[in-house]
Amino acid sequence: QVQLVESGGGLVQPGGSLRLSCVASGFTFNNYVVGWYRQTPGKERELVAGISSDGGIRNYADSVKGRFTITRDNAKNTVYLQMNSLKPEDTAVYYCKAIYTPSGRVYWGQGTQVTVSS
Repeated sequence: QVQLVESGGGLVQPGGSLRLSCVASGFTFNNYVVGWYRQTPGKERELVAGISSDGGIRNYADSVKGRFTITRDNAKNTVYLQMNSLKPEDTAVYYCKAIYTPSGRVYWGQGTQVTVSS
């Protein structure tokens, strides 16, 4: 059974940190590009950060550059998103997406809520 399971969300004060995890099972994870996306009510889902299958290439949305770091551990089938210096505008549901670029196959996780508030 294919699964992507996010965890690590929660309530944090402005300036705080969280680390999100995305654990994959049921497919060959190390062949997939992975992205972290976020969505707030009434808005489209946006790409926050992406990482290549071997971890050698990373990209970030301008709004999170210098604050967020995406990494992966293929031995653990896991991608992480370290989020520092959090702002209220980072509040959203964060989703993990795995993409097999040769075929376009996509898997999504169920999301984890991040709330930045004092």
